[in-house]
Amino acid sequence: MRIVYHLGARLDVLEAVEYYERVDSAALADRFTGELERFVERIAETPNSYREVHPGIRRIDLNKFPYHVLYRIIDANTVKVLTVKHHKRRPTYGLRRR
Repeated sequence: MRIVYHLGARLDVLEAVEYYERVDSAALADRFTGELERFVERIAETPNSYREVHPGIRRIDLNKFPYHVLYRIIDANTVKVLTVKHHKRRPTYGLRRR
């Protein structure tokens, strides 16, 4: 399964990484990106396994960081990551991304 990122999702990740580097360390930022990559791999392996939170949009929560990924299954071969957001962020953040 091919994973593509919405530009906004790429910016979401960059924002989180910069935050962790600023408040703690590059090592914490690396742990965040490592966990995110593992969870995106899970999405690629079994995209239909995660709950639908809005018509056509599914969600997977990270384990060690208070973030989740919203994504859309585009076709049989492609998943699009719409947003990577903190749990406390506005619930509708990223839902309009296509």
